[in-house]
This record gives sequence, C-alpha cells and structure tokens, in this order.
Amino acid sequence: MPLPAPFNAFRIHQDEHGHRSGIEAIGLDQLNPGEVVIRAQWSSVNYKDALAGTGKGRILRRFPLVGGIDVAGTVVSSTDPAYREGDAVLATGCGLSETRDGGYSQYVRLAASAVIAQPAGLSPREAMVLGTAGFTAALALLRMTDNRLTPAHGPLAVTGATGGVGSLAVDIFSRAGFEVHAISGKADQADYLHGLGASQVLPREALATGKPMESARFGGGLDNAGGPMLASLLAQTVPYGSVVSAGLAASPALDMTVMPFIIRGVSLLGVSSAAAPRALREQVWEKLAGDWKPRHLDAICTREVGLDGLADVFEAMLAGGALGRTVVRID
Repeated sequence: MPLPAPFNAFRIHQDEHGHRSGIEAIGLDQLNPGEVVIRAQWSSVNYKDALAGTGKGRILRRFPLVGGIDVAGTVVSSTDPAYREGDAVLATGCGLSETRDGGYSQYVRLAASAVIAQPAGLSPREAMVLGTAGFTAALALLRMTDNRLTPAHGPLAVTGATGGVGSLAVDIFSRAGFEVHAISGKADQADYLHGLGASQVLPREALATGKPMESARFGGGLDNAGGPMLASLLAQTVPYGSVVSAGLAASPALDMTVMPFIIRGVSLLGVSSAAAPRALREQVWEKLAGDWKPRHLDAICTREVGLDGLADVFEAMLAGGALGRTVVRID
C-alpha cells in the first residue's frame, strides 16, 4: 500500500528530558514492522494504559512507543494471506504499548499473530467496550469452568466491581448463570452493580478477615485487588471452589496459609490476558460474541473520548474515579 500521509498517534517518550506523552503526527514507517496494517476505529482505556501514559508505572520496555493495549479496526493491507483488505479485526495485549506500538493511532501495524478476526455478533465499538478488561473477565470464567466450577458451588465474588474488569465480570458471570456478589467500596454505585446482574453488593469489609479459614460462603470469584482481600476470599470459598487472581490494585503480596487448599481443596487460578496463546484468545472472543456477551454494554461504557481526552481519563482512573469502561474514538 502507498504510505498514508502523516497521521495522529498518542505517543509516549522517556529520555533525558523525562517522561512525556501526547498526540503527534507520525508516519507508518515510524511504527514497528508487522504483516498487517489496520485503520483503527476504536480503542479503550485500561489501568495499564493509565500507568503507561502517565509514567506512573513501568509498563513500556522501550521508548518511544504509541500507547494503547487494545485496538479494533479494518485491514488496509496485509502480507499474510489470512487477512485481506476490508477485514474487521481486533487485537488486545500481545505486547501492544509494552514492546511494540499500540492502538492509540489512526493507523496500527501489527504482527499477524496478534490479530484476531472480529467475531460475528460484535461491532468494533462493542469489541472495545470489552477490550482487555472483558477478555480478562471471560478468561477468568473459562479458567473456573474448566476447573469444574458450576453455579451449584455458590455465588461468585467480584472485587473491584465498579472498575472495567469488575463491571464486565459481574455482567458476564451472571449471563453465564452464576449468582454474583459484587464487592465494592463505592456504596453509591449499588444500583449500577445491581443493574449489571449482581444479586448482592457487599462492602470491602466482607473480605476483611485475617483468619486462615472462615465460614464458606462463596463458590469462588474474581479478585482484582490482591493482598488481604484475596486471602480473605480464599478463606471463605467452599470446598473445591475456584478463585481467579487478575489484579493487584490493593497489593501484590499474598500473606496466607495453605489451609484453604489442603482442607477445602480450593483452587487459586491465574490469568494472563496479555500472553494468552492464540487458540485461547480465539475461544474467549467467540464466547464474548456469543453465550457470554454482556447484556449491559451501554451501561458499562460510561465515557467516550478522542485521543485528545486520554490524559484526563488517565488521571481520573489512577485517582480511583473511574466507573465502568471508557472507549477511545480514533478519528
């Protein structure tokens, strides 16, 4: 394809002048090599994006890079026969905005291995309301059900329930037939969480115990906090229940005993959305476009911005003021 005229991208620098980020006009030849070039339409904002864009987290492995770990758009050229001009595609993780240029750009060049055909049942915008957050929530549910978890085990707890991963988990888990108990420190958002499918909304104090074992009340759940909340959730999980660890908003540490594992047979499962193998990514996206497609994407998407609105979103997210998901319109 002929090189497009300079286009806008949200680029992140770290050099002798310090950290800086913002919109720049760049050319396709300034992007990482790759077999597939897409005209981006939508992206999203994840906590990892906020850390990278502000420099408050060590996310990028090299500089400069275009930010954005998610993107959805249309193929404009491809040297890989699996993709043709006009194909609707998406990408999440796979090194975007970490080791290679990401999705906050009018044009994105990707390795073919990172590209997923957009499944029928999702629009590009819906795919980015989901993005890495929805992928993580669905991957968590897949890990638990693969581990023989069923609704009969009891309600699933979701910590950090008003965030992107949490909100989508509440919706996806309830859509899949599980009772969901949302754990949140934002009491004023109880109606929002009930509207997504939570049967109960509990304060953080529900997971404040420091005891190695408590009365079993949860079939398992998805933890976005880490630290004492994860330990408490494991201590309150029923025999052969499953808990997925997906975040460390409170702490990366885990101080607990092995008693939930050896007395109740509880499973602690991990998910790595950025490094999921291709076959698994395709499986999860098919579920998200089908049986597990959230019913309340419009409610979960609480904000839409252009590239020029990213800085404000980053600051709000890091200050704990985010609710649901923010999608990025790539003009």
